[in-house]
Amino acid sequence: MTDQLETFRTEVRAWLEENCPPAMRTPMMGEDDAVWGGRNYKFASDDHKAWLDRMAAKGWTAPMWPKEYGGGGLSNAENRVLSQEMARINARTPLFSFGLWMLGPVLLEYANEEQKQEHLPKITRGEIRWCQGYSEPGAGSDLAGLQTKCEDKGDHWLINGQKVWTSYADKADWCFCLVRTDTSVKHEGISFVLIDMASPGVETRPIKLISGSSPFCETFFTDVKVPKGNMVGRLNGGWEIAKRLLQYERTNISGFGSGARADVVDVALQYIGLEHGALADRDLRARIAEHKMTERAYALSVARAQEEAKAGANVSHMASMFKVAGATLNQERCELLVEAAGNRALGWGGDGFTPNDLSITRGWLRSKGNSIEGGTTEINLNVVAKRVLGLRDTQ
Repeated sequence: MTDQLETFRTEVRAWLEENCPPAMRTPMMGEDDAVWGGRNYKFASDDHKAWLDRMAAKGWTAPMWPKEYGGGGLSNAENRVLSQEMARINARTPLFSFGLWMLGPVLLEYANEEQKQEHLPKITRGEIRWCQGYSEPGAGSDLAGLQTKCEDKGDHWLINGQKVWTSYADKADWCFCLVRTDTSVKHEGISFVLIDMASPGVETRPIKLISGSSPFCETFFTDVKVPKGNMVGRLNGGWEIAKRLLQYERTNISGFGSGARADVVDVALQYIGLEHGALADRDLRARIAEHKMTERAYALSVARAQEEAKAGANVSHMASMFKVAGATLNQERCELLVEAAGNRALGWGGDGFTPNDLSITRGWLRSKGNSIEGGTTEINLNVVAKRVLGLRDTQ
């Protein structure tokens, strides 16, 4: 097996050297510099498109998905080799996608064959951009209290209701959505449907954040007709799918798109510089070192949990732990970036500040939402208290 892996590593290394454009071996400047894909997506450059197309053709946008659905069919060990070789040349993640991170895994588990063939290959190629229709104005932390109504009209479903904090809904082509198909029960009355955002009756309204960006939206469904074949899993069986998808979401949020993040060491060196071969600010240097050690320990813990899950262990509670820890780590990282940049991180606009300066400021403001999205820190700590520590409710 070792010989086979080394042969695979040699092949991967040669392929990456030949096919990864030099521009795709540089750090991303932020979310706008990442590739999200979609029907009408405009690539920032030919290199961005070429890198996605080449990786998708190999199935390496979803390396461990089955080949028949557009994946790479790699084993755990082969996937690690691919990750290591991409890291060696600082290759960018070719595609950022809620379809890859959240929807795809549950489709592989719960969807019928027709649904898998229809949606999974398009996800791996970046042809369709997805958004998540979960939270509602009256159903955030208590997600199972959602009221978006889905009625059986014989040959189609009819959906009416509102979602909120729908990330990139205004840019998405499709939405995976929780709807209420039975009002007589709570958790057992929820179903999981896929909605084409181009359907008549779908409206999105971006919500501006304190960072100045508008990644979240309000989403309205007014008499939206959805084909019967767009329901995933059984009728009123959506809560089981919802819980599984939340595990993937929280694990994903805990990583906070590391491929698009500025490295705190690189930024500190840029703004502070070296003194006798080390970062000039000794106190900041010590705190950055501590942060990087914690970050590394965290990454190893996530990797261990992923391997345990692939081996069949029940580690669902770990998603809540990782989400809390990952949010804290990212917020600490953003604080260190602001401190390293000094007064360069005080700007909001104007010629006196570079794009890098402004991205640090806005990234720090954006990180405040890490404690809320994907389940608030308080809710996730409750999950840990109950499922890990075995504590009982005091109410």
